Amino acid sequence: MFENLSDRLTKTLKNISGRGRLTEDNIKDTLREVRMALLEADVALPVIREFVSKVKERAVGQEVTKSLSPGQVFVKIVRGELEAAMGEVNEALDLKAAPPAVIMMAGLQGAGKTTSVAKLAKFLTEREKKKVLVVSADVYRPAAIKQLETLAQEIKVEFFPSDIKQKPVAIAEAAINHAKLNFFDVLIVDTAGRLHVDEDMMAEIQQLHGAINPVETLFTVDAMTGQDAANTAKAFNDALPLTGIILTKTDGDARGGAALSIRHITGKPIKFMGVGEKTDALEPFHPDRIASRILGMGDVLSLIEEVEQKVDKKKAEKLARKVKTGKGFDLEDFREQLQQMKNMGGMMGLMDKLPGMGNMSEQIKGQMDDKVTVRMEAIINSMTPAERARPEIIKGSRKRRIANGSGTQIQDVNKLIKQFTQMQKMMKKMSGKGGMQKMMRSMKGMMPPGGMGGMLGRK
Repeated sequence: MFENLSDRLTKTLKNISGRGRLTEDNIKDTLREVRMALLEADVALPVIREFVSKVKERAVGQEVTKSLSPGQVFVKIVRGELEAAMGEVNEALDLKAAPPAVIMMAGLQGAGKTTSVAKLAKFLTEREKKKVLVVSADVYRPAAIKQLETLAQEIKVEFFPSDIKQKPVAIAEAAINHAKLNFFDVLIVDTAGRLHVDEDMMAEIQQLHGAINPVETLFTVDAMTGQDAANTAKAFNDALPLTGIILTKTDGDARGGAALSIRHITGKPIKFMGVGEKTDALEPFHPDRIASRILGMGDVLSLIEEVEQKVDKKKAEKLARKVKTGKGFDLEDFREQLQQMKNMGGMMGLMDKLPGMGNMSEQIKGQMDDKVTVRMEAIINSMTPAERARPEIIKGSRKRRIANGSGTQIQDVNKLIKQFTQMQKMMKKMSGKGGMQKMMRSMKGMMPPGGMGGMLGRK
């Protein structure tokens, strides 16, 4: 998310360097560019007006401190206003209620509501250590109940059965009784997708809300609908007392207009965002981290959290022991590293969270495309166990067979073996005495002028 806005703002904010003072004249062009960048990102007009006005008010006349360039002061102001537009801090779910804490999910059809129920249930089970029950009160969409049941089995969360012949209120009340009797901490109620203009359906969800009195009423909305997402959320908020938003499909949205508009238009916080199709692809929404990402400053905190949650610690420890005892690093280990990277959102998902990566050239970004890692994994999968353990035996006829089996070219096989050999050398350096220092020295020697920036082909 935010790729287009991030590229545009990063380029724009570079142009205001070298000033001794920020004045109305010398920031006028930059503000115009910022306004255009936000319009292209499909941010709602009232939000853009207020954002630009506040940036201008704070920037004009600001003396530049000795340690900062005017560009840095301006970037700091823009970052602060981006955070303010999105809500400044993450607002967690308020589950301080007599169990079960009831969460009701509302939203349009096709916004990813049922999937979000499963993602949230998994999040609360694994990260918050809650005992969660899910139930579907969607009696209109064919197979909606079955879909949630299947997802619940996948994430190993209890599902409360319901039937399309029942009334939504009766389903939810029966689920609450079951949750009380069986000591569940949280009950998540999935509801039917509905349009805010459908008066009968809105009356039904208001009745359901009144009957179950949820501690959280979350509205799921598709990020790809841009500022329309904010307008739809406002219409629902006028009918229901929403407590927060789940922004879905953010991985498919390059603009980010919804994220920047929702808080301003609805007054409600974005609490989570869906970042992929898998059931673990749900992240708490941190406005400060998102603002950093938009301005190409990375998001190291989220990266650390992701490593903590998604890296298989047993495999990592096993590899560390193997390297330390000098048993070598083979292609099987390399494949495991690629799979771990894929679990964390792929190479580009990691790069987005590292500071300064927004300045990479398109050529370098192309080399880090996640299709490259998929192709590398396919090549290793086409090898025999002996070839993975001893890559040096992979010669002419073997290379042809591997290339054919993985649907790639011989050059791709050669490239993979070359990359693996370089990584293997690094691992050998790490296994010896003073290994880490040696490895860092050799990496420093490999780097072009300008360090990491030069290596990554900065513009």
